[in-house]
Amino acid sequence: MAVKETGVSYYGLNYPEHAEKDFREMIQHNCNAVILALSEFDIDFWFPNIIKITKVAKDLGMKVYLDTWGIGKWFGGEPPSNFLTNNVKNRQVSAFTDEPLPAACFNTKAFRDYFYGICEKLATQVDADGFFWDEPHYALPKSYASITGGPGDDWACRCPICKKEFEELYGYEMPKILTKEVIEFRENVALDILVQASKRIKNIRPNSKITCCVHATINTYYVKENRGYDNWDKVAKSDVFDVFSTTILNYSLPRSYFKSITQRTVDTARKHDKEPQRWIMNYYNEPERLEEIKEIANLYKNMGVESLFAWTYRGGHGTVLAAPRALEMWDMLGEAYGEVLDEKYKIKL
Repeated sequence: MAVKETGVSYYGLNYPEHAEKDFREMIQHNCNAVILALSEFDIDFWFPNIIKITKVAKDLGMKVYLDTWGIGKWFGGEPPSNFLTNNVKNRQVSAFTDEPLPAACFNTKAFRDYFYGICEKLATQVDADGFFWDEPHYALPKSYASITGGPGDDWACRCPICKKEFEELYGYEMPKILTKEVIEFRENVALDILVQASKRIKNIRPNSKITCCVHATINTYYVKENRGYDNWDKVAKSDVFDVFSTTILNYSLPRSYFKSITQRTVDTARKHDKEPQRWIMNYYNEPERLEEIKEIANLYKNMGVESLFAWTYRGGHGTVLAAPRALEMWDMLGEAYGEVLDEKYKIKL
């Protein structure tokens, strides 16, 4: 299969005329798509310009996807959450200590109404090509029991809402340990909010492409951390998702791990008739040889990846998470994209 889509995430967006210059630079680096990482503050404060910036990218021929970045601290991302600031309740709760955690419980009506409202607002008013669900996950409590690696690790969420719904479903009080039923409940609840949000988006914008990006792990690490999206088949088989994606891998990991994750990603996507997507790290951590970026991009291409994205634009230049050679890394990513992107999908300025 050919690589049809190459892109980067883009955040800190403010003015369309500045974004146009950045988008042109992305195209010169062989990107034909961009993921707009939108914080709750962006959506609240900069919304008129989100509409305009999306139009600028599309007028240049780029595909545009909206990333609900860090919303409720349930999705991945650094930005703070307005919802958490304004809600002392409706948070995930530690199973062991009952302490509220700095992440919204996506099983509460308050957060679901808030999140669905954001999705419907974006779908109605922003002419994007789709949405990107960015590393959704349960919070990991920071108690002593969370880092031992044993079967008694702490987990979330065991708030009153989750406990009530669990008891109604299974007929007994929600345990404090991760039984088979608790794991099943958590997976189903975690997936349900994304499914419902995706359905609402497609009711408004039927052609919207929905990408669900889960943590790139093999069987153990995040199962131990109990993130809730570890059952890839359960995620990928959902009819409302169009692209099955797995996250960035650190360059220090062996290439055999890159191959295993990519093969599993492609196999899972194909099994459920989804487009497979993989990611390249383009911030903070960099390989010893920047040419390794090309090698990884070609590995993904040769293994059947159709959509290839990198976090982030310009290697995070100017941020605390910038790669040591951020701009050089960005240029190397552009060369890598030039090698793997099918010629007929490249944008000509």
